[in-house]
Amino acid sequence: MENILLEYYDNTDLYDSYMPFFKQGGLFFRTDDEYDLGAEISLHVSLPDSLESTNVKGQVSWVTPKNAQNGNDAGIGVMFIEDLDNLSQQIESAISFMLHSDKPTLSM
Repeated sequence: MENILLEYYDNTDLYDSYMPFFKQGGLFFRTDDEYDLGAEISLHVSLPDSLESTNVKGQVSWVTPKNAQNGNDAGIGVMFIEDLDNLSQQIESAISFMLHSDKPTLSM
């Protein structure tokens, strides 16, 4: 299982990456690396104003390939499958004022 560190410096970047439509939440991040759907990944996520990272086990559930037709950045969406530290709740608390925004995100 691959380990990936994601660092978010502000809530706008976090909002852009969060995928609330997954039942347990998820994150999209830009990458040119290729991943198979269903691949398991361990994410180490550093939230804005957090002193340490939070770990969550996830599964690749979204792929935007290079040169996508819609012009979106290449990357993957990782659905949380084992969120022992309640990362999804931490994210939703941090960006609660933005959750119902019409502002497009990296995945939608």
